[in-house]
Amino acid sequence: MAKIEKLFEPISIGKMELRNRIVMPAICSNLGTELGAVSQRFIDYYVERAKGGVGLIIIENTCVEWPRGKAGVSPIRIDDWKYVPGLYKLAEAVHAYGAKIATQLHHTGRQNNSLCTEGTPLIAPSPVPCPPTGSEMPQELTEEEIEDLEEKFILGAQRTKWAGFDAVELHGAHGYLISQFLSPYTNKREDDYGGDLEGRMLFATNIVEGMRAALGPDFPIILRMSAEEYVEGGLTLEDSKIIAQRLEEAGVDCISVSAGIYEAKPWFSRIFPTMSMPEGCNVHLAEEIKKAVNIPVIVVGKLGNPLFAEEVIREGKADLVAMGRPLLADPGLPSKAREGRLDDIRPCIYCNECYGSISNFWPIRCQVNPDLGKEAQAQIRPAEKIKEVMVVGGGPAGLEAARVLALRGHKVTLYEKDDRLGGQLIPASAPWFKKPIADFLSYLENQVKKLGVKVELNTEVTPELIKTKKPEVLILATGANPLAPEIPGLDKEKALTAVDVLTGRKEVGDKVVIIGGGYAGSEAAWLLAEKGKEVTIVEMKPILIEDQPMISRFYLLAKLEGNRVKIMTNCKAVEFADEGVVIQGVSGKQTLEADSVVWALGSCSENGLAGKIDPEVKQFHLIGDCVKPGKIQDAVHQGSRIAREL
Repeated sequence: MAKIEKLFEPISIGKMELRNRIVMPAICSNLGTELGAVSQRFIDYYVERAKGGVGLIIIENTCVEWPRGKAGVSPIRIDDWKYVPGLYKLAEAVHAYGAKIATQLHHTGRQNNSLCTEGTPLIAPSPVPCPPTGSEMPQELTEEEIEDLEEKFILGAQRTKWAGFDAVELHGAHGYLISQFLSPYTNKREDDYGGDLEGRMLFATNIVEGMRAALGPDFPIILRMSAEEYVEGGLTLEDSKIIAQRLEEAGVDCISVSAGIYEAKPWFSRIFPTMSMPEGCNVHLAEEIKKAVNIPVIVVGKLGNPLFAEEVIREGKADLVAMGRPLLADPGLPSKAREGRLDDIRPCIYCNECYGSISNFWPIRCQVNPDLGKEAQAQIRPAEKIKEVMVVGGGPAGLEAARVLALRGHKVTLYEKDDRLGGQLIPASAPWFKKPIADFLSYLENQVKKLGVKVELNTEVTPELIKTKKPEVLILATGANPLAPEIPGLDKEKALTAVDVLTGRKEVGDKVVIIGGGYAGSEAAWLLAEKGKEVTIVEMKPILIEDQPMISRFYLLAKLEGNRVKIMTNCKAVEFADEGVVIQGVSGKQTLEADSVVWALGSCSENGLAGKIDPEVKQFHLIGDCVKPGKIQDAVHQGSRIAREL
């Protein structure tokens, strides 16, 4: 394993010295109060990341104009001096653990809707609506209103400094207000604030110059930018090089490089790269921006692997790396990487459930980290009484329960009927584009091994075995099985399950019909279509993949479209026939020819053992899919909760 050294070298942004090159970028959390003030829960969340060894924390979308400019329903506010005391308390708490902290001054502009702005009309440089947020027409700003907004950003920077923060970041990326002025895609003005690049830069330049005058020469200013917007008529890398150079001259001390706006296809995925997108997907952009400026450059985008992040720094492609979602999954990532404990890092699976939760206006959550947003009360404490615990089932629920039980000191034996651990994570991680889930499974396997959990593979647990072992606590995590459709002809040789396809354990013909357009069926379709198969998805509902965060959904739908997968919604399969499958739709029955028919209709709980437990077992719990089939987070969070309660 290569040494990780460059990642932990100190670096300065202006006069601010950081202990390492790892940055936590701004990520909306919904952990403040409903009126946008700092809460104790918000402080605990950031303190946990500071304890974990991150160099710089940039807090989320700090609102300079409420409610017109706020992202979501309750971002943190800096539009009034009354919010300074709470921010000061946050900065003080983070500084106690050696991290530096910055605000991210933010205004949504057109990329919003009146639900979030509390009925206040949207504003923008030009009346260009944003389809992903509802296509509401924004009002074009007058020059007087623009000057007022410039002052609001400058005041936000002054309040940042007064609150004891170490730096300020301007959010000039992802299609928000500053980038709306910069981009010809959204700025159609013909006055001083529009036209050529010089005019479109005037808003940002005025803000930076005003902030520099107000803050003095030594307080660092960071600019976040989308180096490529990935929309026709939007900002290009060449534009962004010039913008970076000019804003460096105006007083910016560091450039943070991201990409995309909401409309960049597939929607949102350039901002929140999905698990199948390449590692370090923005590094090539940061490398070019770094060549154009003389100030440090931060890069963001799937950089949670410390070895890869080290390589980016060592090769001079960026000066710092931003790890957003990876620090949600494991706040201790920096310290563990510095100590060489890479297999102790709980990996991010880039599923975007964190974004899914905040887009639903819920507090942020993570599939693999049940402690996220609950840092104060979620500490794992030693058990008051050590118990013999029998965990049945080696899927995500059983593995997480065993891990936490062992950390608490219990004596744990984990039984798995198959020849390897993983349960539903095995087929879920099998396709090449699901490697992050395979990494998470490896993490769980390594942890139970390191913690001394006794693992019994190829062991079917029976009531007799439970009676023989006499555990003090029994936890059933027996998972689920594919839900078989009640359709004539299911026993035909050409009928397969999605698990058969994803794991490659059965041969698939050239013409394939997939029954069920959920996540598993759609992923199976993508996998088969990439191999040159002719694939049709049949789905009863009017849309596909409705239970996934919209970013992952949009990305997967784009892959289906790009691979020419035929989609038939509002249809159901009624019979497996020799020539294929008979389906019923609004226009009647028809037969779809197929060499293979794949059914992907979800799962049913495997809990038959639960009704056969000897009454002498005093503590008995069911967790995970054997209770109700769900997502990874349902299994992991349940396993963690039960293990903490014993």
